[in-house]
Amino acid sequence: MKEPLTYQESTRVAGKVVVVTGSAGGIGAQIALRFAEAGASVVLNADHNLQGLQQTAKRIVDLGGKASSVQADISQPKGAQTLFKTAIDKFSRVDVLVNNAGVQPLAALLQLDAAEWDLVVGTNLRGTFLCTQQAARLMIAQGEGGAIINISSIEALSPAPNHSHYGASKAGIDNFTKASALELGKYGIRVNAVLPGLIDTGNLEQAWPEGASRWQQAAPLTRVGHGLDVADACLFLASPAARWITGAILPVDGGVLAQQTY
Repeated sequence: MKEPLTYQESTRVAGKVVVVTGSAGGIGAQIALRFAEAGASVVLNADHNLQGLQQTAKRIVDLGGKASSVQADISQPKGAQTLFKTAIDKFSRVDVLVNNAGVQPLAALLQLDAAEWDLVVGTNLRGTFLCTQQAARLMIAQGEGGAIINISSIEALSPAPNHSHYGASKAGIDNFTKASALELGKYGIRVNAVLPGLIDTGNLEQAWPEGASRWQQAAPLTRVGHGLDVADACLFLASPAARWITGAILPVDGGVLAQQTY
């Protein structure tokens, strides 16, 4: 870095092209909207929830932003290829990837079957690998570096009952994040992970009041999380302000992981 960046330069993502997988709703939609608000062009992705995908795209356009929607199963090589080909066709480049797509079905270990395991690990971990590979190849060809942000979970570090497949996939993402940072750093590509805690995507206190209450009691910041809490962490990690951060595993959990566990 020849000259120190100004504050405005260090926080700028305007003009960047950002791919957000799993952005038809929930955390992914909030991430996409936040980047659009910051001036980035956003490539949205979903496999099934096409109505949600269209709604997210409309919200971005209504904000005056630019969005392109891609239906693709990113757990499959052809799906990941389609996603990034569309991004290039539409915006000519990719600067940031947020690997958010994931599934979280409940299943007790002794009743968990191989198909359920494959679905979770395939979507969460395999999809992260395939999209990272596609994005990194494009970023290397562009020659200007880039940022990749993987959405993991605090369950990668603190497992929960009936989530053995989910926790394993997220722990894999954390290790993959560090391994990717090691290999891609020489190209100026930074790879980091965000680990959300309990996030309210709309009706948490109605759907799981007991869990929300327990969380609020356990969290030093005394509340559940919101999608924007995760989105703002992603925005920071994608920005030049995080220019010397790679291979980081960042909990965004209101401090729950800091609690004494014995």
